[in-house]
Amino acid sequence: MSIHGDKAYQNFMQGYNCAQAVALAYADEMHLTDTQALTLASGFGGGVGRMREVCGAFSGLVMVLGAMYGSTDPAQKTAIYTEVQALAARYRAESGGNSIICRELLGLSKPEGSPVASPRTAEYYKKRPCPELVRLAADILDEYIAAHPLPVRE
Repeated sequence: MSIHGDKAYQNFMQGYNCAQAVALAYADEMHLTDTQALTLASGFGGGVGRMREVCGAFSGLVMVLGAMYGSTDPAQKTAIYTEVQALAARYRAESGGNSIICRELLGLSKPEGSPVASPRTAEYYKKRPCPELVRLAADILDEYIAAHPLPVRE
């Protein structure tokens, strides 16, 4: 477990969606305010707009990776895509559902069909893997960052 993993977990437990929980944990590293990180990630929860597609925790991981290691040079797309795919393989392997798809990680056969977020109740937290998935995404990121140190920005 990492410091960012603990932060992401706590953020989710405070009511933020999975992508927001991860992005907020890394707001400083992305050189964003908390408000900017939360706003940027707001539509990615629930597997992108609660459509149960790509997991919000993994989407948050990709946002942080792009903010920290991405490039504005179109010729560098392959480099970041290579890293995203490697991190996706690790997330799949460690997520318990061998997937980066929200509905599969939640054990759903199809999306619920509603954009309305579920109320955050004690029962909600008991049945969702999301708190541990946001922790996993941040733990994976912390290990990646440790293995790929960035130059110090001034």
